[in-house]
Amino acid sequence: QVTLLESGGGLVQAGGSLRLSCAASGRTFNPYVMGWFRQAPGKEREFVAGVTPSGGKPYYSVSVQGRFFISRDNAKNMGYLQMNSLEPEDTAVYHCAASRDPDYTEAYYPRTERAFGSWGQGTQVTVSS
Repeated sequence: QVTLLESGGGLVQAGGSLRLSCAASGRTFNPYVMGWFRQAPGKEREFVAGVTPSGGKPYYSVSVQGRFFISRDNAKNMGYLQMNSLEPEDTAVYHCAASRDPDYTEAYYPRTERAFGSWGQGTQVTVSS
């Protein structure tokens, strides 16, 4: 498993932007799909975005499509989530997660919690109205 640590959360006004970072350690990051999930108070954890091992194929949930952008730098073992046009409904704890691409095909797009075996502890994002 790879160890993940998020940073970059905070308090922002609606319409603002934040950039979350995810630092990976322990094992090489390259074979893993990187994902971001979030969990709001009283709600289940939900998928936000993912990116294939090369970084070339990002994919998103409908709720953040066009506002959030996921990227990664494998040379630095880092992942990122750029969040723009933030809304109060985006308030949640954001978790970075990693899922090993079983055949390194770049055609593996996991969206469920069960598919991700490594998790960070999360960073709080609060959007005020």
